[in-house]
Amino acid sequence: MRERAFISTENLTKIYRKGGEEIRAVDGVSLSFDKGEFAAIYGTSGAGKSTLLYLIGGLGRPTSGRVTIGGVDLATLDDDTLADFRRQRIGFIFQFFYLIPTLTVLENVMVPLIPLSMPHREKVRRAEEAMERAAISHRREHLPGELSGGEQQRAVIARALVMDPEIILADEPTSDLDRKTAEAIISLFQDLNKRGKTIIVATHDMRILDRVPRRIGMEDGRIVSDERG
Repeated sequence: MRERAFISTENLTKIYRKGGEEIRAVDGVSLSFDKGEFAAIYGTSGAGKSTLLYLIGGLGRPTSGRVTIGGVDLATLDDDTLADFRRQRIGFIFQFFYLIPTLTVLENVMVPLIPLSMPHREKVRRAEEAMERAAISHRREHLPGELSGGEQQRAVIARALVMDPEIILADEPTSDLDRKTAEAIISLFQDLNKRGKTIIVATHDMRILDRVPRRIGMEDGRIVSDERG
């Protein structure tokens, strides 16, 4: 018998209402992911992949259906408990970097550690370790505006890694990057996956799909394909 999936969605649906019109951004999606899996959810803009990713990560509540991570039904968690769950177990990489322009790379990477009661030197150590893994240590004292697009993406990845999460959810991580830089970012994800991280990427960048072991196609809020290998 197959072991219970690490991450699962069951008939997940998200409905928005705009000007009296009902928009099914995610429409009855049931998926499962094993621990340590690397998958890409792909489709055109508006397919629903980013909304699905945010629902999986608990950044929004579904209209119906459920998300379960490690046996925990996210619907059973109140907002504060869900926020703690996300912070401890999930690293988010957003399409827009959301780096604080007046903080250095090191300081930006340390932001998720601010609420934690630990010595400052330990926060610095964790941030430096995350920057090393994301290959951005050489830019630790630079401001975001002094970085290239690829370097900013690496800083965002380091920020996502600083809490050492089990899961990494990345929304369009190679958007607007040239091919060489995009391939370097995917290589970084492959390395993190080999270290045991469960990684789910939402993308419309068809250049990277052959580098990802599992490819899930999405259209009009529904899953239309699911391929491995």
